[in-house]
Amino acid sequence: MSAARRWWILVVSMTAAITTTATVNCTAFLIPQLIHDGLPVQRAGLFAAAAPAGLLLTTIVWGAMIDRYGERRVLLVSLSGAAIGLAATVSGFAAGAPLPVIAGGLFVSSAMAASGNGASGRIVVGWFPASSRGTAMGIRQTSQPLGIALLSLTMPYLASRVGLTWAMTVPLTVAVVSVILVFAFIVDPPRPESGAAAAEARENPYREDSFLVRIHAVSLLLVLPQGAVWTWGITWLIVGMHWAPATAGLLVSASQLFGALGRIAAGTWSDRLGSRTSPIRWIALAAALTMGALGALTAVGSPVAVLVFLVASVVTVADNGLAFTAIAEKAGPFYSGRALGIQNTGQFLVTTAAGPILGGLIHTAGFAAAFAIVGLAPLVAFPLVPRDATPRDGVTREPAPSGTPNRT
Repeated sequence: MSAARRWWILVVSMTAAITTTATVNCTAFLIPQLIHDGLPVQRAGLFAAAAPAGLLLTTIVWGAMIDRYGERRVLLVSLSGAAIGLAATVSGFAAGAPLPVIAGGLFVSSAMAASGNGASGRIVVGWFPASSRGTAMGIRQTSQPLGIALLSLTMPYLASRVGLTWAMTVPLTVAVVSVILVFAFIVDPPRPESGAAAAEARENPYREDSFLVRIHAVSLLLVLPQGAVWTWGITWLIVGMHWAPATAGLLVSASQLFGALGRIAAGTWSDRLGSRTSPIRWIALAAALTMGALGALTAVGSPVAVLVFLVASVVTVADNGLAFTAIAEKAGPFYSGRALGIQNTGQFLVTTAAGPILGGLIHTAGFAAAFAIVGLAPLVAFPLVPRDATPRDGVTREPAPSGTPNRT
């Protein structure tokens, strides 16, 4: 496969991940208009939880199907199902269907779209050589902030100007475009089907050593400061730092962009080091320092806290692509779907649970104490980071020398 085609496949795989992000998070951008139309805040919160719940229940199942049937086939089924569910949701809003019915459609849509993260990650690891795999995965990991940015720029405006029906056409359009691109361009990465390499790749990687379990545990700890910064950052700016909502929104949007660039930089760093886990150790220490500094500066009311917040927005998300790559490399082509599904589900559970827990902590002790306490999680994660594992057979090798056929 030529380098140009490999990078184009990366772009197409990103559309699949953006579809998952858009389907799961679209309800959050309907809430302002729903509340404006008279929906109680509590019911709006329940409505917003419908789509994430669907992803939570099916991510590991889709991962197992990817392991068995391959990325392209599963993505076509998954994303087509999401598109159908989103089309039904659009029709539901247009017909004035009850909100619980629409929420049910979003639950199904999200459950169908949940394969996008794991499948796109496997495509990157399967088609890119180790020398550029970290960078490619870092680019792939920008799908989440890009998806959120797309929704934030379009859905609230459309909902307020022309109604909820038109706002929901945004994730529907993303899903339809992604299905077309996947059908036209995605090719499953090669994997060994027979011989010793295939036998080795089919063995359960969780039984070999503690590498995957430790990476999962480290990721769960490192997602806590990420959740604190990304979930509560805008509230801290408005309530704690007394910023205007519009200004705070612009800063948070900028932090999303910086976070995306940070993921790419971390991936490139890992490629140059030839290590996925060494950068994670440094990122854990940096996350602990920045969260501690953010807490201390918030306590004294220093405006420098805003700059540290931007740094924290980059540092706390930089490990995501590294962990994803390390898991896929270790698990191999017959188990990485399930392993990445476990990774996504665990992080999603912790992020969901951390929201109300951090809210209670902020209510009781304030933003400064909450940020400082969350900064302890990366310190706990630091000694748990394992040494690099040897990639399983079947993962794409370095490109063949010039003139030599490259079967990948």
